[in-house]
Amino acid sequence: MTSSAFTPNAGDSIIVRLRIDGQTKGFSQVTARIAELNGHIGAIDLVRPLSQGASIRDLSIYTSGSDHGEEIVAALKKVKGVEVIHHSDRTFLMHLGGKIEVTSRQTLKTRDDLSMAYTPGVGRVCTAIHQNPDQVYKLTIKGNTVAIVTDGSAVLGLGNIGPEAALPVMEGKAMLFKEFAGIDAFPICLNTSSVDEVVNAVRAIAPGFGGINLEDIAAPHCFEIERRLQEELDIPVFHDDQHGTAVVVSSALINALKLLGKKPEAIKVVILGAGAAGTACAKMIKQLKAVNIIVCDRKGAIHKSRDDLNEAKQWFADNTNPEELKGSLSEVIAGADVFLGVSGPRQLAVEDIKKMAQDPVVFALANPIPEIMPEEAGPHVAVMATGRSDYPNQINNVLCFPGLFKGALACMATHINEEMKMAAAYAIADCIEEDYLQPEYIIPSVFDVKVAENVSSAVIKAARESKVVRTRSRSRFE
Repeated sequence: MTSSAFTPNAGDSIIVRLRIDGQTKGFSQVTARIAELNGHIGAIDLVRPLSQGASIRDLSIYTSGSDHGEEIVAALKKVKGVEVIHHSDRTFLMHLGGKIEVTSRQTLKTRDDLSMAYTPGVGRVCTAIHQNPDQVYKLTIKGNTVAIVTDGSAVLGLGNIGPEAALPVMEGKAMLFKEFAGIDAFPICLNTSSVDEVVNAVRAIAPGFGGINLEDIAAPHCFEIERRLQEELDIPVFHDDQHGTAVVVSSALINALKLLGKKPEAIKVVILGAGAAGTACAKMIKQLKAVNIIVCDRKGAIHKSRDDLNEAKQWFADNTNPEELKGSLSEVIAGADVFLGVSGPRQLAVEDIKKMAQDPVVFALANPIPEIMPEEAGPHVAVMATGRSDYPNQINNVLCFPGLFKGALACMATHINEEMKMAAAYAIADCIEEDYLQPEYIIPSVFDVKVAENVSSAVIKAARESKVVRTRSRSRFE
């Protein structure tokens, strides 16, 4: 990785502790050298002053990757009057000891507390649940708890890295559930990629959870795992890589088309990527009334004449590409109004965008390097979105899953159906009033406090109208 690979960002930031001599222009040379190397200073903290004008300072520096950080540190070591005491990776510091913990909601300070929280009092609560199983939602954590289940087979852009290496991502997901929706989620990293074993494991642990979030499970196994669990469990099962992405993409597309005055039924959409996310996005965009959708994989457009399609890709052949277009992405993108990339880095060229229709929309969601960088696409597109936080219009699943599960758990939904997902998409889109829509503001910020609440309310309404809520019995304490 070179210093020009990415834009400097917090995810690749370092903290450097420096002893700066007061007799030289060391500090100004430090800031100048960092700027010369394209590093960005995020914060400067005085640790303590020393005699003769010297000081010890901590600098938080945004870099574009590990090599870039080491390059900056090496350069600072050569600055006259400056000593590098130590430096650390801020992201790794955040992960020391893990990012989540279990905490008690009730105090445990007296014998009375112990008698009620555990034996003998807890036995009466167990009996109440045994006599009326629905009370588990009221008297335990089940009603507000989600299992984040992975086998580590498709983690971010890293691929099949296994369950242990997937754990930091699952911890991060649990943080997002808690911070944005108040939901207690816990990572379940399974040391198997067998469909049967994953299904059996999740089914076995399901009694302790109100919902199941499937995460980073490779296609095509993810489709079968989700289908079987939805059939066998009476709690919401949601593969976020598919449906969370599709919901937020749909939200962004709703607002982009509204901004540009285009109708879904009149546009041509080209999707690059026929995996889990591409499948769900294509299905949901069809529900928005788009008709002319072409999906491309590594071999080009998927159409009925291809004889190399698995079951998942056969759905594309049967339900998309009405004109039976054939050829590469570069060929079929001509005249397209929308490009959606859910594939890999640098798959789209500027020349491809120039072939698109007037006022094209480009959603390049590969992470961390999108199908085309915004700097390249910018002059040629009407609306650009990525999956990254350091550019406008970040299409991030955190806009969807916290509020979606919050609503599903609140109404005790047994499933998450298409009506609930579409309600979530429109709820996210509606967080931005039409008068405020701009090319660089078609999707709300992940920190917009309205999002999770709006999504939750819309999901509850859709769940009730589509009759997937569990009839709730009341306890004698309500």
